[in-house]
Amino acid sequence: MNKIVLQVDVHDDKTKKKAMKAISNISGVESVSMDLKEQKLTLTGDIDPVHVVGKLRKLCNPKILSVGAAKEPKKEEKKKVTEEKKEEKKNSTAGINVNVCEAYHYPVNMMRQPHYYYSSVEENPNACVIS
Repeated sequence: MNKIVLQVDVHDDKTKKKAMKAISNISGVESVSMDLKEQKLTLTGDIDPVHVVGKLRKLCNPKILSVGAAKEPKKEEKKKVTEEKKEEKKNSTAGINVNVCEAYHYPVNMMRQPHYYYSSVEENPNACVIS
């Protein structure tokens, strides 16, 4: 879940309404809030900031101020997470697993130029010849 803060040039309610409608139609948006005095728009949800800016570019001049996690974990939660990671490292005997992905290469025979088969009348006496 991301929190995106944008600076937008919205001066009236009509433009604000259009911007809110355009953003609310994006999939993954959970909450939208706009402050007209500071001209800031705050979005939370699983959304791409570039997609949001693309939608708003027609209506106002958006600028990305910040992109980050929606809620920062509390200090107590951070301690628990670090302790769990330490325990996992101690308990793991397999070590580090790394997934290696190789690039897919087309086989050489798929890249060949097409060839054409032809036969002459002498080879096939039943062939039809148009002259």
